[in-house]
Amino acid sequence: MKKSETPAGQICPFCTLPPSQVVLANTTCLAFFDRAPVTPGHLLIIPRAHRLDWFALTPAEQQDMADLVRRGKALLAAKYHPAGYNIGLNCGAVAGQTVFHCHCHLIPRYVGDTPNPRGGVRGVIPVRQHE
Repeated sequence: MKKSETPAGQICPFCTLPPSQVVLANTTCLAFFDRAPVTPGHLLIIPRAHRLDWFALTPAEQQDMADLVRRGKALLAAKYHPAGYNIGLNCGAVAGQTVFHCHCHLIPRYVGDTPNPRGGVRGVIPVRQHE
């Protein structure tokens, strides 16, 4: 399997992202709007190099990803005016990762976008969300 292929041998969709979709970038990472957003403005932040997950990133890539999370928040605040944010990475199939190129979700949250947001990212296991 080549580094730009998925486990099924398909070409990685993030490695073939058209440059016109990039909204933020730095030395090692870039950001673009999710094609299937959870909420309006949902950003994905990825390393330029094909890396499996957060734990495969170099320290510089981790720092650059954090930089784009901060810059992405500023962009979303100015354009969409959300009331909050969720930041998340799925690392491994059992954690819900479906694209095996590291990507960080920056999801803007809006008042009323869910009936009860309590527990936030704990909702990855629904019975634990409201504990």
